[in-house]
Amino acid sequence: MPTCVPAPPPDREPLTERSLAVAVDHLASLDQLLGASVARHGCPPLWAREPGFPTLVHIVLEQQVSLASARAAFDRLSAAASPLTPAAFLALDDRALLEIGFSRQKTRYGRELARAVADGRLDLAALPRMDDDAVDASLTAVPGIGPWTATIYRLMVLGRPDAWPIHDIALAQAVADLRGLPHRPDAREMAGLADHWRPWRAVAARILWHHYLSERAARVRPTQRASVRVRADV
Repeated sequence: MPTCVPAPPPDREPLTERSLAVAVDHLASLDQLLGASVARHGCPPLWAREPGFPTLVHIVLEQQVSLASARAAFDRLSAAASPLTPAAFLALDDRALLEIGFSRQKTRYGRELARAVADGRLDLAALPRMDDDAVDASLTAVPGIGPWTATIYRLMVLGRPDAWPIHDIALAQAVADLRGLPHRPDAREMAGLADHWRPWRAVAARILWHHYLSERAARVRPTQRASVRVRADV
């Protein structure tokens, strides 16, 4: 495997398919366990998402549920409010949101988010110009957006190369699986074990998610796959 170390990414420079591939090669040569996963499952996807309000609502829907159920609810939301804008979301009443798949709590979170974007308290267009701490502070100022949601937005939407979602269940489980740990690492442990992957922790996260999903796809019957829970927030 290549042993050259890629240059640290410029501040706020998003990952691309090319920089992802270079960083994957670097981490695979740096870390034997990540290297074994890459050799088995290949380079992970970039998993890039479009910036903006719809994507942030989708990420909120993914909190503590399966990706499949969140996707289904988001598709129903997109059909009921097209285009999906803060105003269109706020026009939906409780019953409509319940039928779409919003719990009472996530209905409140969605409305808080829509109001924050609509009145300018949250300027999503400004986030790419902010550093990581400022992005997190802006997002978590909105009720219902915790550290996990903010980090996932930085990782998948802004493409920040060093985003590391320490509260992610699937990520922690992948670490436990690869390292043969008897328990899933908690957030504190997750924060400490990734230091040697800087400044490419978001690339390590993609390798680990790819490992998690690939291993379970090989073991779980197709009818059960949609029930796998891979996201969490606090």
